[in-house]
Amino acid sequence: MSTLNFIISELSEVVWGPPMLILLLGTGLWLTFSLGFIQIRFLPKALKLILSSRKTDHKEGEITPFQALTTSLSATIGTGNIAGVATAIATGGPGAIFWMWVSGFFGMATKYSEAFLAVKYRTRGEKGHMIGGPMYYISEGLGLKWMGIVFAIFAIIASFGIGCMVQSHSVATAINDAFNIDKAYTGLILTILTAIVIIGGIKRLAKVTEKLIPLMSTIYILSILVVLIFHIDQFIQIIILIINSAFHPTAAFGGFAGAAIRETVRFGIARGLFSNEAGLGSAPIAHAAAKTDDPVKQGLIAMTGVFIDTIIICSLTAFAILLTGVWDSGKSGTELTSLAFSSTFGSYGPLIIAVTLSLFAYSTMLGWSYYGERCSMFLFGSKFAGFYKIVFCIAIFVGAYWKTDVVWGIADIFNALMAIPNLIGLLGLSLLTARLTKKSIHKIDV
Repeated sequence: MSTLNFIISELSEVVWGPPMLILLLGTGLWLTFSLGFIQIRFLPKALKLILSSRKTDHKEGEITPFQALTTSLSATIGTGNIAGVATAIATGGPGAIFWMWVSGFFGMATKYSEAFLAVKYRTRGEKGHMIGGPMYYISEGLGLKWMGIVFAIFAIIASFGIGCMVQSHSVATAINDAFNIDKAYTGLILTILTAIVIIGGIKRLAKVTEKLIPLMSTIYILSILVVLIFHIDQFIQIIILIINSAFHPTAAFGGFAGAAIRETVRFGIARGLFSNEAGLGSAPIAHAAAKTDDPVKQGLIAMTGVFIDTIIICSLTAFAILLTGVWDSGKSGTELTSLAFSSTFGSYGPLIIAVTLSLFAYSTMLGWSYYGERCSMFLFGSKFAGFYKIVFCIAIFVGAYWKTDVVWGIADIFNALMAIPNLIGLLGLSLLTARLTKKSIHKIDV
């Protein structure tokens, strides 16, 4: 296993090296400028659209625009918000949170472009369903069918890592720590619950996520706000710590030895992408199914997903870890976040984390099962969808036993491999996206 760990670690270093960080942030930066800082100027309107998007406007599509958002959020609000943020801090220091914010800010423009193109280039599948995503706008918009195929292959493999085994492993570990329940039982229950939903297709999945996402987000946010209230007097110092550590990572605090700035930037951006998936190309697959004929409106709705996931939920997790002073304890992942909660809630801390993590991970598996299914249909046709779902459910059970470093390493690698063709597609179609957006965005009514 040590050899496998070494190989995965080396591959992760390569794919998340400077070229990848430049491509990811560069794409977000270019889209931000070409779209006229859309994430600042139109965020208020985008947030208002969330409420009105609950209604079905009898347009072509499978689910309401709001359900498309909650389906995409079901995949993004997951272990990245709890374990991923903690891992970024433990490995890259407090400064990693600053770079997570940076990736989130530019990622909003990226997510807008993804959803815009997904709706514009979507098509009807063999059974009449509206389907779309990077594999379609790369193939049709850029005329690069081979690159669309490459994206779909990487997405299917990634769905078993980031969207499946990472989630089941994190839940099984949290449940085992909190209740001493064997990981096999947790894996089996997750497998059954996931299978019940995904067998019913996107409409059943959307009905579950539109209720589950607001519920689980509210529970987690309220819990963290309690932690923040108890340490509110230190809030300004923590903000200063995050900013200073982003540019002076050699400073040591407590038992923390510091991290090289390259690692601080790398882990901040990598965990930010793992959490909000902006540039990854996953979320537009869900937004392509929305009942809408307006790519701009759906793009704005999609943009709020990054704001909710990274700017709000990830930040709250980071504040809880830093304010409670446990960030340099030597712990990482779920254990670190659980330790932060325990400092305020005592023995109930691990229980809260176990429950919220289970809900987050379960929703992520639902969302990613849909992404992988749609990519498999792009490659092999609708007849392959059933087989994919079976393999996905088996992977949930197997993932409960995989070691954390192996699972996270695989997830990091395929995150990057998915992002590369998608980012190329976004850049290649960026002028079209900007031109059509500027032409109609001011005409949108809330």
